[in-house]
Amino acid sequence: MRSRIRSIAGAFSESKVALKPQTYATIVSIIMAVLAPQIAHVLGRAFGVEKAIGEIILPMHFPVILVGVLAGPYAGLITGLMGPLASSLLTGMPAMVKLPFMMIELGAYGLVAGLLRNTKLNMVLKVLIAQIAGRVIRALAIIIAVSGFGNPNLEIAAIIPGYVKGIIGIILELALIPLIMWGINKAADEK
Repeated sequence: MRSRIRSIAGAFSESKVALKPQTYATIVSIIMAVLAPQIAHVLGRAFGVEKAIGEIILPMHFPVILVGVLAGPYAGLITGLMGPLASSLLTGMPAMVKLPFMMIELGAYGLVAGLLRNTKLNMVLKVLIAQIAGRVIRALAIIIAVSGFGNPNLEIAAIIPGYVKGIIGIILELALIPLIMWGINKAADEK
């Protein structure tokens, strides 16, 4: 019976990460996806930029991409979907009109980062590919919502400026996530 359970748990990750660590990583990442924007907004108020800081440093994106490259596609996807939902329900941010698009975008980040986890690609490239995939999928979702369903709350023209605002967050993710993963891998090698 135990061997059957181990084989099922092993199926959740190609690198044989146990189900428990993946579950813990997912839970911690969801919590961080809720807390990081709140911390950013407090800092934003202190610096006089209020809610704009979230669009500038993208605090919710960071834990989603990180858990994807750390714990795999399931953890990344679940965090990407549940982080914005939990944040919206608990804090009202993101607003309900933006929520489905944030869930789609962040779910794509986490899934793609997780799928790239065990590839031989450089970590910066893994993060960059996940960032591009999430943004392309979000743009497509917005285009479909506006063109196909006539959503009056969205504008296709707002897609690019939204990405330009987040350039600092994109750079931070490209710099910090590989650095964190390097530190984790180095610590694991020393054990």
